[in-house]
Amino acid sequence: MRMRMVLSALLLGMLVSSADREAVGQVPESITTPSEVDSILGPMQFKQGTPDEEATRKLMDHLDRTYAYRVFMDNLRGVSVACLRKGMQEVGVKDGEVLLFSKLMDANSLFLTANCDTIYAMGSLDLTEGPMVTETPPAFLGTVQNAWFEWVIDLGLPGPDRGAGGRYLIVPPGYKGALPEGTFNVAHCKTNTVLWFGRSYLKDGNDPKPVVKTIRETLKVYPYTPGGAGTAIAEFLDGSSPLAPVKQPPATVFHEGSGKVMNTVPPNDWTFYEMLNEVVQREPATARDADLMGPIAAIGIIKGQPFQPDDRMKKLLGEAITLANATTRALFTRPRHADWYYYPDSGWYNWLFVTGYQFETPIPEITKEGVKPFPPTGYRKMDARSTFFYGVTGITPAMAMRLTGIGSQYLLAMVDGDSNHFDGSKTYKIIIPKDVPAEKFWSLTLYDMQTRSMLDTPQKFPRAGSQSYPTPAAEPNKDGSTTVYFSPTQPDGVARGNWIQTDPEKGWFVILRLYSPLQPFFDKSWRPSEITLVK
Repeated sequence: MRMRMVLSALLLGMLVSSADREAVGQVPESITTPSEVDSILGPMQFKQGTPDEEATRKLMDHLDRTYAYRVFMDNLRGVSVACLRKGMQEVGVKDGEVLLFSKLMDANSLFLTANCDTIYAMGSLDLTEGPMVTETPPAFLGTVQNAWFEWVIDLGLPGPDRGAGGRYLIVPPGYKGALPEGTFNVAHCKTNTVLWFGRSYLKDGNDPKPVVKTIRETLKVYPYTPGGAGTAIAEFLDGSSPLAPVKQPPATVFHEGSGKVMNTVPPNDWTFYEMLNEVVQREPATARDADLMGPIAAIGIIKGQPFQPDDRMKKLLGEAITLANATTRALFTRPRHADWYYYPDSGWYNWLFVTGYQFETPIPEITKEGVKPFPPTGYRKMDARSTFFYGVTGITPAMAMRLTGIGSQYLLAMVDGDSNHFDGSKTYKIIIPKDVPAEKFWSLTLYDMQTRSMLDTPQKFPRAGSQSYPTPAAEPNKDGSTTVYFSPTQPDGVARGNWIQTDPEKGWFVILRLYSPLQPFFDKSWRPSEITLVK
């Protein structure tokens, strides 16, 4: 019996050893690396699974280049805020002051897809010394953004004051002091730097002066005083708040922006990374998700440490941003997603309807029964996010909603009705059908394809629309429709208000804006024509 057991054990051991040897001999090819690998980096040599020094050099360069590429795609938004703040500082506007375009913004300003229809007011806040207050004028349409171009709170018409004018208290990260109750709209910010901006409509569509007067009288920016206005005596008595006298805030400093030459557009050379380093050093290390900060740290941008790329890294940063900028420009000028286009067989597009302001979930439907939100997709739509911040300033839910009579809606066109990009030396036209679904007004604005800013021509205000300021209103046709021309010189027989000048040396694109849009826009029963080449 014992002998049989021993023989059985030996036989089993032989079988197991044989099976093991067979298994070892059948290692799946899918988990091994061959001795020579052909790749986009060229041939690479591996010895028993280990890359040689040349292959390792190629792979590490590619890895760092990939990190740098991701850094641009993920963080263009943060550098854009930094450039806006820097641009304002270069024309003399300090944190806590206001840049006011009392005669509207024109093509002197390099500013991503701004308009020349409304009165802009904007500024930056430094929260390192504590909360700041912004008091908004009536009928204001604005928003607050943090240092990474993330939405904090809306101001004015889309905000909690709903256009009546209100007081907003912007609170810095980690603030432990007492806050008032009831008298301020309180918003907590994840970053020390804040960008706010907004716009006001002209009076009767033709006069900025009375509106500018109201802005100067009612728009205020000043530090919050703990225990002052907004604090009840009872809060002091129960020990929950300090007590301070209620004083008039210091006068707000205004700077004129109209006609100023300023650049707020992010760079697309390796200095982009220098500006990003400034943002990282200024803001809390935990203001963003660790996964988003990982690639930034991988290329040497780390809070509290100097950014000193060597020649190798500078070369890789330059290569990465060249490709990242080119890719983002391709996304912006040649959208590849069919559902971004607003109408069937059309060049008019706006991706926010299908991505929402967080570039994730389509914006809610508005029905007679109320709001019908879409279920969250659970993923970020990366092309939409990259495209947006390459060409647009600021993000807010108010830019992505189907509510009638509030805010504004936008359609972009990069190509004509034959799907060709616009040639600045040629003549084009568009027909705007009658009964434009805009409660306030409508406009068309031309932008330089290179700078994504207003097209700079002798006109200075590259617009046409229903307002009669700063250029004459477009004249309607007998049937109520309106025809607008785009060309280097004014076509014969075309009124000045129906012509936007182009530059033969520059490509361009156009944005149609509907201010306080109405239902025919959202249900698409109203549709502008495609832009057609005039032969």
